[in-house]
Amino acid sequence: MLIKKRIEAEGHSKEEAIMILNHKNAIDYIFNNKDEFKKLDLFQIENIHELLTRGMNIKKEIRNHPVRIIGTKYKPIENKEDIVNYLHKVINIVNSISDPFSRVLIAILMISYIQPFEDGNKRTARIIGNAIFLANNVCPLSYRNVNETDYKKALLLFYEQNSARFFKELFVEQFNFAVNNYF
Repeated sequence: MLIKKRIEAEGHSKEEAIMILNHKNAIDYIFNNKDEFKKLDLFQIENIHELLTRGMNIKKEIRNHPVRIIGTKYKPIENKEDIVNYLHKVINIVNSISDPFSRVLIAILMISYIQPFEDGNKRTARIIGNAIFLANNVCPLSYRNVNETDYKKALLLFYEQNSARFFKELFVEQFNFAVNNYF
């Protein structure tokens, strides 16, 4: 009802409704502009972040201050110039790879790792990943049946130990789920 008629569900916050509608807008955007994501650039990442965080009192620009990630000792880089430089390196790596699965995996992990914005980084990374998939005629992932704790653990393992193994397993499971349930 929220997506179709903009009727909010009882017992849920206004922020939850905004977040869901923002996701819908971002997904509509990538579906309608999928060819733009054949090559990744910084503007696309910033644009997706803005769509996902609109109306949520979250700064839109690349941050220039420290952020903390709950449950980890990992401290993302703090300087805006360094953040932008690392994002450009990631973008260059993603654009140099032809395999869409590798491109998406690297984009999701590294945008999440760099934490370029004060909030909304993992959401931005997942939508960018789906945009890359769609640009390459691969089905998007919903992460609908991923246990939130497992997802966070997989990222924490990557942040702290540079191990992508658990995240890759979740990623493959989600792809299999999408193919078996939606296509």
